[in-house]
Amino acid sequence: MSSIAWTPFWLSFKLAFVTTAVLFLLALPLAWWLAQTRTRLKPFLEALVSLPIVLPPSVLGFYLLWAFAPDSPLGAFLKERLGLELVFSFPGLVVASVIYSFPFMLQPLQSGFESLNRHMLEAAYVAGKTGWQTLLFVALPNIKPALLSALIVTFAHTVGEFGVVLMVGGSIPGETKVASVAIYEYVEIMDYKNAHIYSAIMVGISFVVLTAVYLFNRHHRRRLGGA
Repeated sequence: MSSIAWTPFWLSFKLAFVTTAVLFLLALPLAWWLAQTRTRLKPFLEALVSLPIVLPPSVLGFYLLWAFAPDSPLGAFLKERLGLELVFSFPGLVVASVIYSFPFMLQPLQSGFESLNRHMLEAAYVAGKTGWQTLLFVALPNIKPALLSALIVTFAHTVGEFGVVLMVGGSIPGETKVASVAIYEYVEIMDYKNAHIYSAIMVGISFVVLTAVYLFNRHHRRRLGGA
């Protein structure tokens, strides 16, 4: 394949890196709070942030497209005040991917925090550590498998996303045409050779990513068991 043929993969990885970084910063404090809080609103908040898991991508993509459109209140505000157009643009793909992949980052982190020994956290507070210090220097280092799973699964999920990115970003070469969209277009024109090549690369990437997660978790469990 020519160097130009790799552009969709570059865009997919770029989108996945940016989305994963943004989601880590957004989901970390929320996961920590959800793991600690006893508010009655917790089930409703968890259901809200988990909606992308059960919603068809086309449904979420449609509402995001409607919300980001230049003639919508939000779209008009972003364009007039910030000069930002999210429809059919890479920034739009990032925003859509952040919303769609949010639960894949949040849930592993929250589960990891909820599995921590409460006495360890209480000891940190008694020692004078603030909430943020306890999160960053006590809780986070002790949920490494959950943290790795959250980061890698979010990255891989974003690389493979199709429905939402197609609805919001379309297929602009060099801007929004990611690998999954390229595969769809190759199948549409019955170019099965390139569709096979792209698909095989995606399968390989997904397998390597998941294998890395399972190997790390296995090694971590063995190390804890031998400690």
